Amino acid sequence: MTTSTQSPGAPLAYQLSNTDGLPEAAQPTANGSTIRTYARALEGMQKEAIICCGRDKPVWRLICDEGHYLNGTDLAPPPLAFFSAGMASIFTSVIDDELSKSNFKHSNLIVEQDAYYAMDGSALRGTMKATADSVVLRISSASDITDKDMADRLSAAISRTVVESLMQTCLTDTFSINRNGAAMSTGDVHPSSAPDPGDPDWIFEHSGASAVQRNEEDIIAKLKSAETVFHAHHGVGAALKEQQRRTLLIRSQVTLREDGLQKIRVQIHRPVGSVFQFLVDESSSGGGGRAPDGLSLVAAGIAFCYMTQLGRYIQIARKNVHHYSVVQDTHFDLASGISFPVDTHVYLQSGEDESTCRKIVDMAEQTCFLHAACRMSNKTKLTVETRRVSE
Repeated sequence: MTTSTQSPGAPLAYQLSNTDGLPEAAQPTANGSTIRTYARALEGMQKEAIICCGRDKPVWRLICDEGHYLNGTDLAPPPLAFFSAGMASIFTSVIDDELSKSNFKHSNLIVEQDAYYAMDGSALRGTMKATADSVVLRISSASDITDKDMADRLSAAISRTVVESLMQTCLTDTFSINRNGAAMSTGDVHPSSAPDPGDPDWIFEHSGASAVQRNEEDIIAKLKSAETVFHAHHGVGAALKEQQRRTLLIRSQVTLREDGLQKIRVQIHRPVGSVFQFLVDESSSGGGGRAPDGLSLVAAGIAFCYMTQLGRYIQIARKNVHHYSVVQDTHFDLASGISFPVDTHVYLQSGEDESTCRKIVDMAEQTCFLHAACRMSNKTKLTVETRRVSE
């Protein structure tokens, strides 16, 4: 397994200053755009990803980890934190735009978001499955608009976002499998029709520490460690048990900075987790220039979550897999606010036979919270609280 990138002290998120030789991002769909995510496993539960959003767009490298409930080192945010931060960022951006273009005064906008997931069943019997529930948004603002009028306006604005399309549309995500350098057929997952982009490991070696574009402040930072990890339902290694029946709650809070960046604090409340902060550039000029934009974090979160489930099943079932990585394409029609199925190419270096490798890929999809969010239909729930604008 590749060693951790934390030992050299690399930041948790940075822009690559030298992208010469990197492959082009995947071709966009008709009337849409594509984010290509290259992700590979590191030591333990750490993972890293390179996010490519297209020609002339910044390329970001991100680090992911897990908490003690998955025997992670808790040095970087978990996958659901990336996804939640990206989702909250996109929602906040359209909320702020909707309020700004109206004739109503508003100030001190605060957006809080709760995302819920569940896991139930046995990994070894193949019954373990992840599910996703409706996201809950709480909006608070000083405004001269009534709660009901604001709620109606903001509900309509949120419904037009690609992330709400992802949550509401029952998407059929697709996969391909490459074992030890050779393509093989898939099992229960739906097969990809896209060309095989190739194992991404060389891309990470090509864009090493010498290509780091450091920022004046951390784009992703750990603010506070979890207070306790010994509770029976979420203690050390609890999420690696073969039988699971648990629910997860990820809470995000967004504030708008004067420089146009969003500051997002994310914490897994159930099981108890550390607090991480993301800076997100969701500016109207296209975003993603000073920090990753919301969709980049959404794409990274899906890839990281699937990678976690690959590693989790491999550990629980004691499978002989030396290394694993993915290349993932997320497709969006930004003008129409539509998300399309996620396409993932899985690369396994393994001593297991093809049947076992198919099972690994199937179980990772079945237990991935964010592929569950894609295949299910959940509408965001919105609550609004307004305070009168000071005269």
